[in-house]
Amino acid sequence: MMKKTKTVNKGFLLSLEGPDGAGKTTVLEKILPQLKRFVSSKVVATREPGGVAIAERIRDIILDVEHTNMDDKTELLLYIAARRQHLVERILPEFDQGNFVIVDRFVDSSVAYQGYGRGLDRQAVSWLNTYVTDGLYPDLTLYLDVDSETGLQRIEQNKEREVNRLDLEKLDLHKRVRAGYLKLAQENPERIVTIDAAQPLDKVVADAMAVIQQKYLEKQT
Repeated sequence: MMKKTKTVNKGFLLSLEGPDGAGKTTVLEKILPQLKRFVSSKVVATREPGGVAIAERIRDIILDVEHTNMDDKTELLLYIAARRQHLVERILPEFDQGNFVIVDRFVDSSVAYQGYGRGLDRQAVSWLNTYVTDGLYPDLTLYLDVDSETGLQRIEQNKEREVNRLDLEKLDLHKRVRAGYLKLAQENPERIVTIDAAQPLDKVVADAMAVIQQKYLEKQT
């Protein structure tokens, strides 16, 4: 009997990460048209928490400014639940068809915010991530780095931005989150690439696209 050859999945999963005020959503909006011209497959953009109806309902609960008494573990588990629903309903169907999926926040956010920021067991957070994603991690993660003071200043100045419960946290938490992201980038250099988000927007976008193009072409070969 002829042995079946395993089909290589050509789908590509890109996540954008960064502390609050890093400009992830703005960068995503800028690179999306460029990606659609460059990538041969369909390009799908989505976000966490959210992306599908159930996860968006969970997002409303997590980020509601009235829920300041939310327990840290409750917060983590809500994020994890939203991630699972988003994965099976939105990400996997596209990824399994070989499409290019870009997510505004994914697994690293939980480690940075609930692990480093809230001080929860980081091994437990990582285990939960692996459990709900069935071991699927991004092909590439762009970490947009900006110091906490600048990030919060941007949020305050951007009157159109959604103000959520995490924006109300003290500066110390945001500093711990940033330190967590930097640690994750140091520990995962093959997947996480740091982009200086304090640069002019056009430079941030150009740097991001250069990294994406290189990594995408590597996977296609």
